[in-house]
Amino acid sequence: MSDPAPPPRSLAEALRARDDASLAVLLRSRPDLITPVPTDLTQLATRAGTRASVVRALERLDRFAVQTAEALAVAPDPATYEELLGLMAGDEGDATVTGALPHALGTLRAQALVWGADDRLRLVRTARELLAPSPQHPSPTGLGPTVQEATAGMSPGRVQEIVAAAGLPSTHDAVSAVASLTGLFTDRRRMTALLADAPEESLEVLSRLVWGPPYGQVTADPAPRLRWLLDRGLLLPTTPGTVVLPREVALHLRAGRAHRTTEPLPPAVEVAATHRPQAVDATAAGQAFTALATVEELLKDWDEGGPAVLRAGGLSVRDLKRTAVALDVAEPVAAFWVELAYAAGLIASDGEADERYAATPAYDEWLEQPPDRRWARLAEAWLTATRTAGLVGGRDAKDRTLSALGPGLDRSAAPEVRHRVLTLLAGLPEGAAPAAESVQARLHWERPQRREEDLRSRLARWTLDEAELLGVTGRGALSSHGRALLGAPAARTADEAPKDGPGDKLPVHHVPHRMPPHPQPLSPPEQAAATAARLLAPLLPEPLDHVLLQADLTAVAPGPLKRPLAAVLGVLADVESKGGATVYRFTPGSVRRALDAGQSASDLHAFLAAHSRTPVPQPLSYLIDDVARRHGHLRVGAASAYVRCDDDAMLNEILADKRAAGLRLRRLAPTVLAAQADPAALLEGLRAMGFAPAAESAEGDVLITRAHAHRTPPRTPPEPVPDGPPVPDATLLTAAIRAIRAGDAASTTPRKETAPARTDGALPRTSPAETLATMQAAVLTGEPVWIGYVNAEGAASQRVIAPVRVEGGFVTAYDHTADEVRTYPLHRITGVAELADD
Repeated sequence: MSDPAPPPRSLAEALRARDDASLAVLLRSRPDLITPVPTDLTQLATRAGTRASVVRALERLDRFAVQTAEALAVAPDPATYEELLGLMAGDEGDATVTGALPHALGTLRAQALVWGADDRLRLVRTARELLAPSPQHPSPTGLGPTVQEATAGMSPGRVQEIVAAAGLPSTHDAVSAVASLTGLFTDRRRMTALLADAPEESLEVLSRLVWGPPYGQVTADPAPRLRWLLDRGLLLPTTPGTVVLPREVALHLRAGRAHRTTEPLPPAVEVAATHRPQAVDATAAGQAFTALATVEELLKDWDEGGPAVLRAGGLSVRDLKRTAVALDVAEPVAAFWVELAYAAGLIASDGEADERYAATPAYDEWLEQPPDRRWARLAEAWLTATRTAGLVGGRDAKDRTLSALGPGLDRSAAPEVRHRVLTLLAGLPEGAAPAAESVQARLHWERPQRREEDLRSRLARWTLDEAELLGVTGRGALSSHGRALLGAPAARTADEAPKDGPGDKLPVHHVPHRMPPHPQPLSPPEQAAATAARLLAPLLPEPLDHVLLQADLTAVAPGPLKRPLAAVLGVLADVESKGGATVYRFTPGSVRRALDAGQSASDLHAFLAAHSRTPVPQPLSYLIDDVARRHGHLRVGAASAYVRCDDDAMLNEILADKRAAGLRLRRLAPTVLAAQADPAALLEGLRAMGFAPAAESAEGDVLITRAHAHRTPPRTPPEPVPDGPPVPDATLLTAAIRAIRAGDAASTTPRKETAPARTDGALPRTSPAETLATMQAAVLTGEPVWIGYVNAEGAASQRVIAPVRVEGGFVTAYDHTADEVRTYPLHRITGVAELADD
């Protein structure tokens, strides 16, 4: 029987003993470790122990895994599994903690924060430094230093006095005295007997320090209750006037527990209300339709060029208020819709000298898509965007106001929080709406070490609100199309709902439904969005091709209108109110707007007759005819500008009106007036006076003024800001592990020593003649060799290669490090050595 493998002496040796699957788990959970790819496992272990990487790994642990790491930080180094279990479960034991501890310890091991067998568990040194208690950085456990640490600066005579007062035999040195005192404090039976003789007031002092902070203040002449504790080492002085409760004493008083409250299981997400799934889907679909209408209205309002871009970027406060009024929503909600359209690539800056926001060409393509696909594009952009509309109006680190569409709104944690919140909703029974407080508590358990915990709480609250606005949820519960968008499996009933556990993971986009044929394979998020669109489509209302005309010069649209009808009606009438039914009002100004757009009175009469389910009211017909009769009666052209009219009495009326003074009109002929204003100002001035002039060309023809749609050049949507390096895919992981293994083999393979062995880790050094001779011999024998190599950038590395041929100053060889055949210039090889036979 072969001898068991010796225990690893370092993290590098522990990583070297792992298989490829275990290394892949490590690199996937800590992607910063392969940016760039380490040359070997020793470098990987070094990088895994750096402060920045360890802090990042700790921030991604759940509450119980963090508590496990904190317990290891106050345990002996190394610690046994039984010692760790005692710190987590206490002397009485806790079945829940006992059952959950192997999973938490496995998580720490998988992420290379803990290494060693169960009888020699070691926390990575950097993690121990971060989590171990110190006067400057108290431990979250509330424990203080050990007896050995607290007595490090104490005189041997004082240590012997404490040993004697505690009833222990004196020793010949301070080290054995401290060990004897430690043995007393860790012996439950003897400590119980010692504390049984303690005064009641002294026990009260200990009770105030037991759960932390363990430090207290004393005077130069301590009270008797404190003197009794100081004499027996139950309190130890640290600095003048300060005492500390030793860790061993605190653990005895805590019955062995490192934490006052151990949280092995995540808090459950509570159900605040339950609705019928059909009602949830219907409500969410209504919200989805409203979302589409709102975004269309926003882009329509900015169709001819939107607000100006601030010098620092973004919308001004005034423009955001104006947009909120136009959309009939609150300013924070307006900021959300503006940011959502920007994230979806529908609006951007035009890049002109007078820079303004405008719709992009992608907006026209988006308009041509079916409503369900338009919604899916918005929802997918929201789910992955790092820009956070909820921050608008707040302040950045330099106390500058954060504006919509401006810089400083990216928060890399936003996509993760959105996914996680929706995943928690997906885990509830179908139709169940969660209690917001329980969602917050669950997220805090999952990431207790995050430095931006307040931001994560706000992100969760904003996610619930924005999901409702967008129609991902209805009445607070996740809809069926929202579940598909997330890539979650079909919802279960209350009896089938899975129980929350520590193994919950972030959602993976997976769609169980069969997708229609597509010319190119869809990515998982695109598949999820397509499935969500398919589920939403039958829930959206069908567009109508008619309205109901009223005698009070209004038209009622009982539902969404088809696009051509809505476009013409939007020019011919003004929107008076929105809701389940939209009310349009006809006015002289709106009718004139339609006539200016090229419509004739007969066209308008025919349009209304064709699309109204009720007869066209006589007042509306009279309004159209009256405006059309006066439309174009006056003609405006460029003189600077002129007005001509066959009715000289009307020109006399204009000249006599005091409101025309600013236009500086004068008569050129009985039917012609000249003005110093430009034609556009003259048109507006006459319309303000109650006339209905029409512009004409140089040939005397009436000019048809149509709305000019302003578009930006083609723009790409803003890229999300990643939260650290991206998680590597399977191909990159396989290549990285192969390169690390090969590099490790190159650095650890035994070599034949042709010169005195180097112990400084430097590259092999041989003369050019020796290098050439060794290479040629390796070609003949087919044996691999160890080389030192310096590339064109000056980076040095060591490799194991199998030479194939040597010619023209180059060696062609199979490189075990790169797992491919490569060619190396001989002058860049610093030296070569043969590998040992074993």
